[in-house]
Amino acid sequence: MRITFLHPDLGIGGAERLVVDAAIALQQHGHQVKMVTNQYSSDHCFAETSSLEIVPIFQWIPRAIFGRMMALLAYFKMILAAFYVCFCCDADVYFVDQVSACIPILKWFASGRVLFYCHFPDQLLTKRETRLKAFYRFFLDWLEEWSTAKADIICVNSKFTAGIVKETLPRLKNRDLTILYPSLNTVFFDECRPVQLKCLGDEAKTVFLSVNRFERKKNVGLALEAYALLKSRISEDSFAETFLVIAGGYDKLNVENREHYEELREKAKTLEIPEDRIVFLKSPSDQEKIELYRRATMVLYTPHNEHFGIVPVEAMYMKTCVVAVNSGGPTESIEDGVTGFLCESTPEAFAGAMEKSVIDGANVTKMGLAGHQRVQRMFGIEAFGEKLNNIVLLQ
Repeated sequence: MRITFLHPDLGIGGAERLVVDAAIALQQHGHQVKMVTNQYSSDHCFAETSSLEIVPIFQWIPRAIFGRMMALLAYFKMILAAFYVCFCCDADVYFVDQVSACIPILKWFASGRVLFYCHFPDQLLTKRETRLKAFYRFFLDWLEEWSTAKADIICVNSKFTAGIVKETLPRLKNRDLTILYPSLNTVFFDECRPVQLKCLGDEAKTVFLSVNRFERKKNVGLALEAYALLKSRISEDSFAETFLVIAGGYDKLNVENREHYEELREKAKTLEIPEDRIVFLKSPSDQEKIELYRRATMVLYTPHNEHFGIVPVEAMYMKTCVVAVNSGGPTESIEDGVTGFLCESTPEAFAGAMEKSVIDGANVTKMGLAGHQRVQRMFGIEAFGEKLNNIVLLQ
């Protein structure tokens, strides 16, 4: 079958990880795959995109106008991409995610079926600070609900997201939503050779790692606060053997990425975290990220009500214990007390879990091994690809 993907920005993030894995999985099942996107750069993408046919279009249209109207422009660019696809990329199935506004165009002008993968309702990812913003979002919210309902197949990334989608988008209340957990390309992880990490010295025996985009909603400040609190809970010698790595996707064209990166650095100074105990890494390569997971004693996953969260799955596969906020998708991927810790979103709760890695390292190592086995059972690329292929063929 001919399958065309439409994705707004093929950079580095959880949504991008999913669509790349989906495209590769379908390609391996013998389908002809093409990916159309409004933004693609070879120096800010996942390595596996090199094996895909990528068609970047309308990149000249700005992401925002004076830092505003980002959603409106994203919708507009995806609608233009849909028109391009209708007349230049005939397909049997169109795989759309993140922005549903383009779906009606595909339904009206193309013959293929439309699969929409809903990571999370877009209207819940924005604030309405002013009446003008609320009015502006009223139209976009209506468009999101109406256009999403036009899809032939709707997939979501977790049971948590399925409940939120039906609650937020009334038109979908009686629709069947297919739960398709994001996968992990375990082969890529297995084949990735060790690389040298200049940021980590040999004296770092207990390494705490945060992997998130530099966005405020990711709540990375919680990791800083917990690490600062940990200093008062363990001995000075023990703390001297710890290290905190704040790594994440960083796009120099993204204003929030630039601003929040500096905010976090300032916060670390305010909390008096020693400079030789912390490092901030912008957009580590896939190889560097995997090596960070290898070296990490514990991964700190700080977002609240995250839709799914691929980072805990990646960390568990690399046999690393995970501490995450007890909400959203991580409650489905992490088995509390077995593969990691599900905590309240407070520095005290996170610091308590982090302390266990210092005083009971053997048990934390055991939890990492259990996490690896759990990922193999639930989130392997083979199971993901088989289920997605069946969805495409049967629907």
